[in-house]
Amino acid sequence: MSATLPINWQKSSFSGGGGENCVEVALHEGAIVMRESDEPGSMITTSPAKLAAFIAGVKNGEFDHLVN
Repeated sequence: MSATLPINWQKSSFSGGGGENCVEVALHEGAIVMRESDEPGSMITTSPAKLAAFIAGVKNGEFDHLVN
């Protein structure tokens, strides 16, 4: 990732009042970057298509067993 371009992070409206319980996302140089609000130095990068496939799985309930 280029250090010269700013990254415009977006938090979910479901992150709570302080926003510390949230994953932030941004589109940066054609890739999706994500980080945890309470640990902003650690980021992961993925493609829009891979993130869309993951979100479809979440919406389909494929990962519900991880939080119940």
